[in-house]
Amino acid sequence: MKKFIVAGTAAALFAIPAAANAQAYVQVETGLDSISVDGESDEGVAYGVSAGYDLPISGGMFVGIQGTAADSTVKECASDVEVEGDRLCAKTGRDLSAVVRLGTSVGAKSKLYVLAGYTNARLRVTYDDGETFSAASANADGVRLGAGFQYDLSDSLFVKAEYRYSNYEADFSRNDGIIALGMKF
Repeated sequence: MKKFIVAGTAAALFAIPAAANAQAYVQVETGLDSISVDGESDEGVAYGVSAGYDLPISGGMFVGIQGTAADSTVKECASDVEVEGDRLCAKTGRDLSAVVRLGTSVGAKSKLYVLAGYTNARLRVTYDDGETFSAASANADGVRLGAGFQYDLSDSLFVKAEYRYSNYEADFSRNDGIIALGMKF
C-alpha cells in the first residue's frame, strides 16, 4: 500500500508543473457539413463552439481534450406531387462531441494534430399533410476522427483549419471542413 501512496504522490508532484503549463481555449467555428445517410448525401453549413485545453508533454508534443457543441443547416424535404400539401422533411440537429487531441508544435506559432473521440448527433423528421403535423427526433452515437492545423495570430488569438469525419449508427456519417477563430487563456 505504501508503494501506491508514494507512486501516486510522485505522479501528482510531476503533474502539477505540467498542469500549470496547460493552455485553455475557446473557439467559434463554421464550415462545410456533408451528411450521408444510406448512400444519399446533402451539404450545408456547420457552426458551433468548442472549448478545451492542451497540455505540453515533451519535445514540442502536446495532448489535449476538446468539447464541441455544433449545429448545421442541412435539411432535405420531399413533397408528394399527387397529394397537395403533403411534405416530409429531415434535418440535422445539434452535434455534441468530446475528443482527445495529440499533436506537435511546428515552429513557434503553429500546431499540427490528430483527434479521436465520441460524438452524438440528433436527427429530426417532420411530416405535414396540411391537416396534421407530426415530428420525431432521434440521437445517434458515433466515433469522430480528424486532423487539423492551428496558427497563433498573437499570444491569445489563433485560427484553425480542421477536417472531421464522424461515423454514426444506422449508416449515417458526416464529413466536415471547419475553420475556427479562438482565444487562449
